[in-house]
Amino acid sequence: MTPVASNLQIDSARLWGTIHETAKFGATPKGGVRRLTLGPEDKQVRDWFRMACEAAGLEVHVDALGSMFALRAGRDMSKPPIGLGSHLDTQPTGGKYDGVLGTLAALEVVRTLNDAGIETELPICIVNWTNEEGSRFAPAMMASAAYVGDFTTDDILARKDADGVSVAEALDSIGYRGENPVGFQKLSGFVELHIEQGPILEAEGKTIGVVDSGQGVLWYDGKITGFESHAGTTPMPLRRDALATLSEIVLAMEATASKHGPKAVGTVGEAVIANPSRNVIPGEIAFTVDCRSADAAIMDALDAGLRAAVKEISARRKVEVVLDLVWRKPPTHFDPKLVSAVEDAASKLGFSHRRITSGAGHDACNLNTKIPATMVFVPCKDGVSHNELEDATQADCSAGANVLMHTVLALAGVAS
Repeated sequence: MTPVASNLQIDSARLWGTIHETAKFGATPKGGVRRLTLGPEDKQVRDWFRMACEAAGLEVHVDALGSMFALRAGRDMSKPPIGLGSHLDTQPTGGKYDGVLGTLAALEVVRTLNDAGIETELPICIVNWTNEEGSRFAPAMMASAAYVGDFTTDDILARKDADGVSVAEALDSIGYRGENPVGFQKLSGFVELHIEQGPILEAEGKTIGVVDSGQGVLWYDGKITGFESHAGTTPMPLRRDALATLSEIVLAMEATASKHGPKAVGTVGEAVIANPSRNVIPGEIAFTVDCRSADAAIMDALDAGLRAAVKEISARRKVEVVLDLVWRKPPTHFDPKLVSAVEDAASKLGFSHRRITSGAGHDACNLNTKIPATMVFVPCKDGVSHNELEDATQADCSAGANVLMHTVLALAGVAS
């Protein structure tokens, strides 16, 4: 690497400015961002991003699911580019940094390379993946999942939100259903910068998380069928209470995950009583379960423990419990070469760092099943994310962007 490239630093003020400029699209009164996938605010930020990329000399293409690919030419255009980026959509009560940091830092990397007149051997491609959050359409990370072949384009286009609007209709409504087929833009690797969304880096005083793995995920849909009866006249021993049953399942899930802690987590995140009434014993409840671990054997143990608990509880309480596994994503183990490139960049730049596992799912986790991928984490205040209070420092965001840039330079090479 040339001396100019090896000493290169991103423009911290410029990156910070773009983060806060784009936070205006969907800004909330509490300082967060509500920018749901393929809604009007998403169109605003996409239009801004397209113009910013084109102003930086990038060639922007959009695929059939609305993912945006902004290509910077390299000396050797016969080889696929190194991909970098993340997403621009947010949760209903999201913050300024989740996903956005990775996408805008990728733009800042390109701007910095342009300012320094640096040409890379391989081309570079910034990607804004559609619907990473999954807050409007399911599944989350749907565009990157389709990119690697987990879903067909037609399947994703047919998915509907709570109001019955399909992905296809939403794309058309904002003008972002591209003509390019999903997968048209090949990538030789992918690096994603992201806030940690957890408390470890901040608690340990580390600036950079070198992400070497991601947790596997088990998602269940459950249904409990007991018997509705009068709350005042039904004796306690004769009740078939769906809610009391769920309470035991929640505690069993907590105990099963805790048994394997800190390498596992388990959550019952949704519960809906059918026809609820103050003086009626709940007879039917729908619920969800989310279990995660970076260890495949522990995932199997979580599944077995949960199912055994459900079987025992339902038999003892004389209720029916149906538990369907609706999604199983194996643990992610990121490409060792790319992980080492992140670690080397952090070391050379003098940032404190540690290896870390991602507790959340990311587009890079999907991509890693088909192409080499890795991630860079930076701290967020109190580990809070998916919340309007989500916060990160300018120094940490800039550090992450610099590690991203030097990782990409190591992978793409500097043309001589």
